[in-house]
Amino acid sequence: MGHLTIRQQAELRRRLLEEQQELSSRFEGNAHFGLGESLAEGTSELSSYDNHPADVATEMFERGKDLALNEEAEKQLRRVNEALDRLDQGTYGLCTRCGQPIRYERLEALPATSYCYEHTPEREVSNRRPVEEQLLDPPFGRTSVDELNKETEFDGEDAWQIVERWGTSTSPAYAESPDADDYDNLTIEADENVGYVEDFESFLATDIYGEHLQVVRNKAYRHYLQQEEGDPLLEPDAAEEDWD
Repeated sequence: MGHLTIRQQAELRRRLLEEQQELSSRFEGNAHFGLGESLAEGTSELSSYDNHPADVATEMFERGKDLALNEEAEKQLRRVNEALDRLDQGTYGLCTRCGQPIRYERLEALPATSYCYEHTPEREVSNRRPVEEQLLDPPFGRTSVDELNKETEFDGEDAWQIVERWGTSTSPAYAESPDADDYDNLTIEADENVGYVEDFESFLATDIYGEHLQVVRNKAYRHYLQQEEGDPLLEPDAAEEDWD
């Protein structure tokens, strides 16, 4: 600790004591981030065994957040107490791994640190992610079978496309297709047929026995004719000549 002046040691001790007092007061003032009371006491529900689990979803989220905040605050308080002990023992300011002096500028920024910059275990941002993300990256990758030539079944991407048709907050600037210029073409693979393979399947219908073929002159049917595709018998009726 000889590389630190008496004035620097006094200043660092003052800051450590202030942080110690702040953390201790925080624990006492909010009962360890609300963990001092049970979940039932912190909610307006008469019982945590309600008819619907979503009734206590907010409380469960807040309790998880409180646990994380409390754990981090306890770790920091432990670091502060250990730093004060090192000050009393005369070993403060020395890296616990290599034994070399820690620069005052680093101690000034992190008074409770016990590592030099080269040996701090928190030097790099952790890449550890929740294991659940293995099923989410890439989106629908686990159940998308579009890339398989012999697979045509309903998959996860198809399910999302159906849900997405009811609305999306995506703007044209963030659409999957670079050619999307309006809010009708923002969904994933907006040009893909949903619920059928060939275009004519969307406007041809039969009865439950597969007989009495009918043509449903819907928007898809009109678009089909405008593209000049298909059987020439698929022509608009006289009454349909004034379509919008």
